[in-house]
Amino acid sequence: MNIEDVFTLIKGDMERVNRLIQTSLHSEVVLINQISQYIINSAGKRLRPVLVLLSANAFAYNDSKGSDTTDEHDVTLAAVIEFIHTATLLHDDVVDESALRRGKETANELWGNAASVLVGDFLYSRAFEMMVGVESMKVMEILSHSTNTIAEGEVLQLLNCNDASTTEARYIEVIHYKTAKLFESASQLGAMVAQQDEATEQAMAKFGMHLGTAFQLIDDVLDYSASSEDMGKNVGDDLAEGKPTLPLIYAMAHGTEEQAALIKEAIEQGGLDQIKAITQAIETTGALDYTRNIAKNEAQQAIAQLDNIPNSEYKEALITLANFSVERSF
Repeated sequence: MNIEDVFTLIKGDMERVNRLIQTSLHSEVVLINQISQYIINSAGKRLRPVLVLLSANAFAYNDSKGSDTTDEHDVTLAAVIEFIHTATLLHDDVVDESALRRGKETANELWGNAASVLVGDFLYSRAFEMMVGVESMKVMEILSHSTNTIAEGEVLQLLNCNDASTTEARYIEVIHYKTAKLFESASQLGAMVAQQDEATEQAMAKFGMHLGTAFQLIDDVLDYSASSEDMGKNVGDDLAEGKPTLPLIYAMAHGTEEQAALIKEAIEQGGLDQIKAITQAIETTGALDYTRNIAKNEAQQAIAQLDNIPNSEYKEALITLANFSVERSF
């Protein structure tokens, strides 16, 4: 199975998710419609909603529904997860002063920071309105905790910004909070709506956590090895913002004194004045290979969580997704 097979497998469910997203985006405020439609329609593979659907179907959730299409909690929660993710992107781009995402101008670049933040708030609140419809306190507990953790991750990242003393452990903590947490919640929610026991729920949660960590680490690799066209953002954006990602942390620890001083200054000052020399330092120290290997280990740990899940094409799709997270070039 390849990644395109994964999306084909859940094509019908994703169509329902996309229809629900479009319906739920509606607002009487024209600017909210404009910005939310722009950012949602700029979405990539919608991996987090995909995780909800694959996790639920790995436990035959669709079969248990039978012909009753009113009980589509997997679809609702997939849309909710996408709204929460999109809200974080809107806020991220304002904090990072980003001008480009997925190859398109960011909402804050087009409409300004104030509008982007407020529409992000609209998406958060709409997501919580939709959660209520699932009528589950556990869903509310998981997602409210998840959004709170993501906010903590944003603050942790802010504290690490321009701090060249950031350790690998501190950086991985940011990934767990800021990125992997929503992957974790998506995978757990799929198992939860399929009425699995607590042990299975937690196994799926760990699957998502490891997958999300691997995914972010490969993003860090691509920031120094992929083209702007492939990534949909500018090469070296993290360095320009003074973010000490794992390739930089490793290169600083294992490079020459001159290389370490160069990276330290770049993190503390931000900017891309020395991007060529820093990229060379990252390559010569093996920082990209090191980061890739950490990501591969995370992907393998994710796959290991699926050992006790019944074999099915959905389980195979989850394994494919884990492998794709570390093999991708975009």
